[in-house]
Amino acid sequence: MKPFDTLTAASEPWSTHDTQLVVVAAIGIALIVLLIVKAKMHPFLSLILGSAFVGIASGVELGKVVKNFETGVGSVLQEVGLLIALGAMLGKLLADSGGANRVVDTLLAKVSGAAVPWAMALVAVIIGLPMFFEIGLVLLLPVIVLVAQRSGTKLMRIAIPALAGLSVLHGLVPPHPGPLIAISALNADLGITLALGLLVAVPTVIICGPLFSILAAKWVPVGAPKLAGGVDTTHTGADPDVKRQPSFLVTVLTIIFPVVLMLTKALVDIIYPDAANPPAVRVFFDFIGQPLVAMTLAVLLALVTFGYAVGLRGYKLSTKIGDSVGPIAAVILIVGAGGGFKQTLIGAGVGDAVAKWATGANLSVLLLGYLIAVALRLATGSATVATITAAGIVAPLALGLPPTHLALLALAVGAGSLFLSHVNDAGFWLVKELFGLTVGQTFKTWSVMETAISVVGFGFVMLLSVVI
Repeated sequence: MKPFDTLTAASEPWSTHDTQLVVVAAIGIALIVLLIVKAKMHPFLSLILGSAFVGIASGVELGKVVKNFETGVGSVLQEVGLLIALGAMLGKLLADSGGANRVVDTLLAKVSGAAVPWAMALVAVIIGLPMFFEIGLVLLLPVIVLVAQRSGTKLMRIAIPALAGLSVLHGLVPPHPGPLIAISALNADLGITLALGLLVAVPTVIICGPLFSILAAKWVPVGAPKLAGGVDTTHTGADPDVKRQPSFLVTVLTIIFPVVLMLTKALVDIIYPDAANPPAVRVFFDFIGQPLVAMTLAVLLALVTFGYAVGLRGYKLSTKIGDSVGPIAAVILIVGAGGGFKQTLIGAGVGDAVAKWATGANLSVLLLGYLIAVALRLATGSATVATITAAGIVAPLALGLPPTHLALLALAVGAGSLFLSHVNDAGFWLVKELFGLTVGQTFKTWSVMETAISVVGFGFVMLLSVVI
């Protein structure tokens, strides 16, 4: 989809059919929640049934109902599924080598009590700067659950600050894909958007991370799950075959290795912006900085630093890699089905229906961009679709805006794209499954946090629009 593809559809008036599509989407979402919560059906099957209902009830051809779902599953798994598997492998090696314990011991030796959530937020911001949300989460997962377990702190008090740091950076700060899409569609300046994005991101993380986690831990007072992303948190010591645990420096360098590769790729792309005739250095770093390549290289490095270097050998390492993948099979299927439901909604035309509503709204361009992104996020579950479509709709209205306000418009769209992650968002299921939460608990914590990030972030955008 190109940024301006929705403008033609959006020029048509709102119709009765559009109302029906929105109602069908709402019923489909409610059906999925009821099947999981009341009927106790597995989320994977519930998402399949919900997708079938939405596709058929919205009048999509039967063949396309299946095709849309399969396309959505494939698109999510090719981006996220492989990364979840690689992250689980890295996490398993990190935990069984004693590396995770080393990080947790060092972290808790430096900070304690109320300072721990703040430290987790800072770590997540650093990790999340160049990384996709999903990669940052699977990398930090062993540390999050072990810190919660070892410090005797409620899980949400530790998890929410980390999730907030990752999510805010993902939605508001380049070089993440959402902000880059908005910047390109609106012809905003990358440097200005980056600077203003950080100004918005820092207080947003503080409010929606460490501070909100106080409430989240009261609403959902659960401890660390027994099994998290393939890591057995009930047996957190090093494997008996480990002769020596990796040092803190080696452990941290291994964890941030893929972060460095992705950040280097982003910097090289800025230094050499000509993508049509890139120099060899950009071609090289564009390759190794791709998330899949960076995570694969990180796992290979971990086989050395968390494997051979600590006394583990070939068969033992192969067994650990196999053991890491089994527990996350259900996670991958559920996340994929969430992507299938998202694509079902898009294929039914729910996104276009929301875009039509937007053209008749008589609002400021910043508020309009935000509300369009919110509506599309709610309807489709895709932050990327919300960003692309909202930026495309408001782009003609942005002509003549000063560079600072173009950057703020890009940030407003990004903030809107994070609003209320729920059952049509693959990220919702990823958080639910990795942390062992129920659907209700995920709504009370993750969904509320995402909504707070969206509202608080947009509030700071509007504040900056007044003072600059």
